[in-house]
Amino acid sequence: MEIAADPPGTGEPDGPGESEQLASAEVLATVVAAESVLSKRFGARIHLAEPEDLGGSERSIVLRVKVAASPFSLPRTLAVKRYVRPAGGATRDSWVREAVSYQLFTALAAEDRMCPELFAHDSGTNLLVMEDLGRAPTLAEKLHGDDARAAEGALLSWARSLGRLHASTAGREADFDALLRRLSPPKSKDPLTVDGPIAVEALPLLLDAEFGVATPATAWDAARRTLGLLDTARHRAFSPSDSCPDNNLITNRGVRFLDFEGGCVRNMMFDAAYLTVPFPSCWCAYALPPGMTDAMLAAWRAEVRVMWPDLDDDAVLGPRLLDAQLFWVWLTTWQFLTVPDLEQLGSGGSVPRPHQADVLVARWTGLAASARRARVAAVAEHAEAVVAGLTSRFGERSLPLYPAFD
Repeated sequence: MEIAADPPGTGEPDGPGESEQLASAEVLATVVAAESVLSKRFGARIHLAEPEDLGGSERSIVLRVKVAASPFSLPRTLAVKRYVRPAGGATRDSWVREAVSYQLFTALAAEDRMCPELFAHDSGTNLLVMEDLGRAPTLAEKLHGDDARAAEGALLSWARSLGRLHASTAGREADFDALLRRLSPPKSKDPLTVDGPIAVEALPLLLDAEFGVATPATAWDAARRTLGLLDTARHRAFSPSDSCPDNNLITNRGVRFLDFEGGCVRNMMFDAAYLTVPFPSCWCAYALPPGMTDAMLAAWRAEVRVMWPDLDDDAVLGPRLLDAQLFWVWLTTWQFLTVPDLEQLGSGGSVPRPHQADVLVARWTGLAASARRARVAAVAEHAEAVVAGLTSRFGERSLPLYPAFD
């Protein structure tokens, strides 16, 4: 590919013109890097053209490119993701997790591959070249559409697919770890092990300072016990970490999961809680209609019981789900009170978002209800006290339904 470009500017862009030039240069650099990686991978020159920006983030550039010339049988288009290299030149932990996650699934049989196939990757440029899944709608688009039946079907398909993802990766932690070692393992394999313990220890003091809510020792102990999920050897499988609606494509081959920047192997109850909270790592989450959560949980359970028959027993599943729900509610409340910019948390894409206070009140209300059903009075009473504190600060709140169900 012949390239002619002006020398890069220094400092901050002067205006829109220079900003556009810098963005164009990044796109061009990504295409050139992808051509180089593919050529090394296949042993012959491969030409890419017509890059289309798919909307990455501050951390990454994501493109769709056309395969203009190749001596091999490649798809007509490919998806390319390149991470911005951090200061000091160290490979981002998120790139390592994502590269290893796609390698793990690409090694599986096609019917067990719940994400795009990985064609090539390169740690030198923090680059991934993957299968292009086309213009399929995301789960978020279904939920923000105007067809309740289509949204319901998409949610149930996603829940079943999440269960299949867990079942197909059962017992593959050693494979995942071996792939991590080849790419310089991140400081923490599971991102939750970093903030989770901090949040559990810090939140009671924050609740008291911000809302005047005291946390009884019994409720605090219950939260501390949830940290056991981070270490338990049971019910472990691959987790996308951020399975928010915009990270799931509804294709004619079923749901395909995207964005494995936090991909890891851990206790799958943290993912199962996405069905009951719902979408706890995401601040764009709205409410679901009555009965939807139970239907989603049943769909997930039908898939995972093949590998974990004990999860058919409510006495086994129920307490673990409550622990995961409690963990997520405490973690996200701590994030709300400590992270200056909530845009940094989870994903949300470009869809409208409810007020953050609505999300918090709904999560604590849901936790109180779950704890009441499980007869865990200490957790229920504390959650109800937090709801009262939030209501005193923000007024009466009500989380609206996703537009498709409104």
